[in-house]
Amino acid sequence: MGYPKTAKYLTIAFGLIVLTIGLFIAFEDQLFTKNNAKELVEEQGIILTDEFDLFKNESFSAIGDYYHTFTLEISERDRQAAILKIKSSKDFHTSKDVIDNHPYNHDRYFGPKVIWNYENAYCYVREYFQPSGQKGYAPTFRRISISKTKNELTFEDIEE
Repeated sequence: MGYPKTAKYLTIAFGLIVLTIGLFIAFEDQLFTKNNAKELVEEQGIILTDEFDLFKNESFSAIGDYYHTFTLEISERDRQAAILKIKSSKDFHTSKDVIDNHPYNHDRYFGPKVIWNYENAYCYVREYFQPSGQKGYAPTFRRISISKTKNELTFEDIEE
């Protein structure tokens, strides 16, 4: 079109944008911080007041799928508070109720959001499920598990 300098600058700018996005995707796990973890946990109503350690963080992506999990070592006080929050919820279930009425068995695209609190042999669990509201888009499904024997909290974000 007769503007070689403009084309050169636009090419460099586009290249830098693509490179930045590529580096962010490649180093996503390394850029994840304790503050990011705390925000995700607190979105589910589990409040962490004491110091904690982020000792495992992994994410996996494939076409149409995304899975992110991290494990925190939390204080005994935060662990007990989280367990109490789960057990005192109005919809708390024991493991025998979970299989038949699990919210992930519902419509993936339309319907209300569901928060499911239960315990199994190993942990106390809070699951959050929100349909996407649109066919073809993954619902939001997040699970927080609090160990019965260790001061560990595991967070999972699953999009299929």
